[in-house]
Amino acid sequence: MSNTSGTGRSGRYLRHLNGYSAFHPAPLPPQPDLQIDLEMQTLLSKADRALGRLDGSIQTLPNPDLFVFMYVRKEAVLSSQIEGTQSSLNDILDVEAKVFNSQTPRDVDEVLNYVRAMNHGLARLPDLPISIRLIREIHEQLMIGVRGQEMQPGEIRRSQNWIGPSGCGLRDARFVPPPPEEVMNTLGALETFIHDDTPIPPLIKIGLAHCQFETIHPFLDGNGRVGRLLIAFMLCERDILQHPVLYLSHYFKRHKTLYYDMLQAVRDHGDWEGWIKFFLRGVAEVSLEATETARRVVSLREAHRSIITAEFGRTAGNGHKTLENLFQTPKTNVQDTAERLGITYQAANSLVQRMVDAGILFEKTGQSRYRIFEYRPYIDLFANAPQADDDATPA
Repeated sequence: MSNTSGTGRSGRYLRHLNGYSAFHPAPLPPQPDLQIDLEMQTLLSKADRALGRLDGSIQTLPNPDLFVFMYVRKEAVLSSQIEGTQSSLNDILDVEAKVFNSQTPRDVDEVLNYVRAMNHGLARLPDLPISIRLIREIHEQLMIGVRGQEMQPGEIRRSQNWIGPSGCGLRDARFVPPPPEEVMNTLGALETFIHDDTPIPPLIKIGLAHCQFETIHPFLDGNGRVGRLLIAFMLCERDILQHPVLYLSHYFKRHKTLYYDMLQAVRDHGDWEGWIKFFLRGVAEVSLEATETARRVVSLREAHRSIITAEFGRTAGNGHKTLENLFQTPKTNVQDTAERLGITYQAANSLVQRMVDAGILFEKTGQSRYRIFEYRPYIDLFANAPQADDDATPA
C-alpha cells in the first residue's frame, strides 16, 4: 500500500500499490462518541418496548419451542433472499416434509443450511460465547455443500474480496474490505467490543457490531447471512429475547437498497448515527409484526382446539396432540401421524380426514397414495406477511 486516500470516523481507505483502495475499519466504539440525540433516544425506547412485548408474547404461548420452528425458517428464507436465493417458505417446508417437486428452486439447500447454522449457534451459545471460533463454526454450517462451498467454509479469507456489481473488479468495486492480513486483528477487536463493559445500550451495541462485521467481510462468501445470524445470537446471548423470533431480515429485504446504502454511509462518511437509527426502526417495526403473528397463532390454535373438542368425539385427544405437532411440523402424512400417536394407519387416516373436513389440514399433493397434508392456515400466517416497496424509506 502506498498512501492514505481518506480518513474518517469509522476507519480509513488505504491505496494499494496495484491501484485499488481497501478500507481499514477503526475499532469500536466510534470516536467521537455516538451522538444519542432525542430522535435516537425515542427510537431506542420504541425498539426496546417492542422487543419486550415480543418476548412476552412468545412466553405466553403454550409451548414456545414449538412455535420457534416457523420464526427461524422465515428468517432463514428472508436473509437468504437478500443474497439472491429464490426459495420460499413453502419450498423449505416441502423439502423438510420430503415432498418431491420438480419446480423446487435449486438453492433450497442454502436456506436449509441457514436453519442449520442458526440451530448450531444457539446450541453452542451456553458453552461458547460469540467469538471468532463460533463465527467460523456458523460459517461452516452455512456454506457446506451449497453454492460457494469452494469458498473455504469456516475459514477466514486469505485473499482480497470486494463488493460490487456482477463482473466488476477491485478497481471499480463499490467497496473493498480490509486486506486479508488485517482481518484477524479487526475481528479480534470486534470480539473484544462485543464482550467489554462499555456503557452502550445493548440494541445500539448489536447494531454497531453488525455493521462492523459486514465491513470486515471476513469470508469469501456468506458474510451477509453470518452477520444477520449474529444479530439473533447477540439478542439471545444477552437475554433480550429468550427465543430467536425476530426475523429482522424482513425489514432489511423490504429496504434492501437503503440497507446497503446505510452500511456504506458509515464507511464513507462515518454516519454511525444514521445507521443506528435505521437499525432501531427495523427492530421496532419487525418486533411489532412478529408479536402480531404470535397473537394470531394463539387465536388460530384456540379456534382449532375448539373445533376438535366440539366435533371429534372420542378422537379429540389424538386430534389435540396432532394439532400441537403441526406447529412444529406443519406438513405431514398419515404414516407420520400414526407413528407419532402410536395408533394404526387406518385410525390415523380417519383422524387426518376429520381434520381435512374441519378445514384444519389441506391435502397438498393431489395423489391417492403418499399424500402430504399441510396446516395451511398456520403456514399462511408466516408466508403471507404484507410487503412494502423495496426502497421505501421507513417511517
